[in-house]
Amino acid sequence: MKNKNSFLNNFKSISLAIFIALIIRSFIAEPFNIPSGSMKPNLLVGDFIFVSKWSYGYSRHSLPFSLPLIRGKFFSKLPKRGDIAVFKTPQDNRTDYIKRIIGLPGDKIKIIDGQIEINGNLIIRKKMKDFVDINKSGRKNRIRKYKEYFFNLEFEILDIMDLGIVDNTPQYTVPEGKFFVMGDNRDNSQDSRFSVVGFVPFENLVGKAQFVFFSLENSRFYELWKWPRAIRYNRLFKSIK
Repeated sequence: MKNKNSFLNNFKSISLAIFIALIIRSFIAEPFNIPSGSMKPNLLVGDFIFVSKWSYGYSRHSLPFSLPLIRGKFFSKLPKRGDIAVFKTPQDNRTDYIKRIIGLPGDKIKIIDGQIEINGNLIIRKKMKDFVDINKSGRKNRIRKYKEYFFNLEFEILDIMDLGIVDNTPQYTVPEGKFFVMGDNRDNSQDSRFSVVGFVPFENLVGKAQFVFFSLENSRFYELWKWPRAIRYNRLFKSIK
């Protein structure tokens, strides 16, 4: 009888812990790992970030596996231009992407020689020192870096080449209830400029990227023996802009 009570108590404790973790993950904050370089230089491969789930309100995509328990979106709050947001891709409503929100509903957007034009206003950028990228073999690659003056924000972007395949585009008009997103690594990002992503519905926004809480260079999280040399100590608890 004692063993049975002990098992039931442990089961209740574990169940409560899982329930609390799910509540936090669904409605407060969720950790994400950055698997690609589409948001360089601001987010690096191997960054682990926290995303606030309350920033844009809650939908079924706030829940684990996008369980269809919530209809529409409640406690909704529109994102701001320049926010870095995690969203479910409209193509399958399952895959998590992270990009910067460039256009709001009703905006008219065009890319001209790699620069963004929004509602007739050309976004100005200034050349900076090159970004030095290091691949898994330790080889360094220099990439052109710019500071972009995006309305009331300033952030860094990368521009690998001139005349990239989406450096000049037709004009996009953002539909009601949807958003136009782009990666900061402008020539190496699959985003709203491509039909496989397109405009992102408001309901698909999962949350806003807030800060990097951990970061590993050329190492996986479970490779603990590599941590002493792999941890990017200068990125720990770094705010995301």
